[in-house]
Amino acid sequence: MQGKHLFEYAVIRIVPKVEREEFINAGVVLYCAKLKFLQMSFNVDETRLAAFAPALNIAEVKEYLCAFQRICKGGAEGGEIGKLPIAERFRWLTATRSTVVQTSKVHPGFCDDAAVMLERLYRQLVL
Repeated sequence: MQGKHLFEYAVIRIVPKVEREEFINAGVVLYCAKLKFLQMSFNVDETRLAAFAPALNIAEVKEYLCAFQRICKGGAEGGEIGKLPIAERFRWLTATRSTVVQTSKVHPGFCDDAAVMLERLYRQLVL
């Protein structure tokens, strides 16, 4: 597997009613230590989400997802979490939580190009 890089990813889910455990996949976050890569892609299908959870504040959900994105990018825009090393940021993003925006379990894989793999997973699991 020369040339392949170990990566980890999780699916980002919108869980309007945590107690019901129903969700819609909204994005993917991918981390590759060797490539120093931490990025996410997301999409909020407002029509589908409104039909699924009419009382949900979609603007608030979008802000949570944008906060995830700022943390991935790192730096001061990501707040205190954004200042952490890349591996710690990924672990924080994928930690178990009981909120409207959650992640799946972390899954491993191998890739040549982390950005291409992120796009592939995003298309396969979200769109």
